[in-house]
Amino acid sequence: MNEQVIGYIESIVKIRPALITEMEQYAVVHSVPIMELVGIEALLGMLRIQQPKRILEIGTAIGYSALRMAEVLPKATVVTLERDEGRFEAAQGFLSRSPDGKRVVSIFGDALEVAVEVEKHGPYDAIFIDAAKGQYLKFFELYSSMLSENGVVYSDNVLFKGLVAEEQVEQKRIRNMVKKLQNYNAWLMNHEEFDTSILPVGDGIAISKKRGEQR
Repeated sequence: MNEQVIGYIESIVKIRPALITEMEQYAVVHSVPIMELVGIEALLGMLRIQQPKRILEIGTAIGYSALRMAEVLPKATVVTLERDEGRFEAAQGFLSRSPDGKRVVSIFGDALEVAVEVEKHGPYDAIFIDAAKGQYLKFFELYSSMLSENGVVYSDNVLFKGLVAEEQVEQKRIRNMVKKLQNYNAWLMNHEEFDTSILPVGDGIAISKKRGEQR
């Protein structure tokens, strides 16, 4: 999507509450990665349709997407994981300032190490993966078993600024991450238990719907 179209969509998005705007500004100043505005609006739209009652978010950062999900789904509980202590503390500060933050359960720790605790709060109608891109496949394998019967997994950043479509990426670290995302996307699209679509909005969102039957 070109910048002109993105700018147009952003210009007509409903004005966010003051706390959300503050979080967006904080993320810019402190270089905290949060979902792009067009991407988060698309995700929220899909969640409004699905109406999940319990959501697992892998990657809290400062609590931006967790709080936005809680705001648009007043009957939902969001369980969110974060391993960075500074970001975790910042998230607690922001979440405590919103009444919707009371429906956000924060768990501090590496997502690959806290599955036992996470499972206590499940099963989950939706899982949102937005953490270390190189670990997406492991996150999916570890937590998709905690989905409810008609559960959906949403994976952010799967197009990684369009780099997944590039034939050659110069920087080795970026190249390795791109390769892992390419493998993840291909793995998702061929998964026997999920039907997946990739939407080119924001930084790319993969929607993986649990089939509910074996094929």
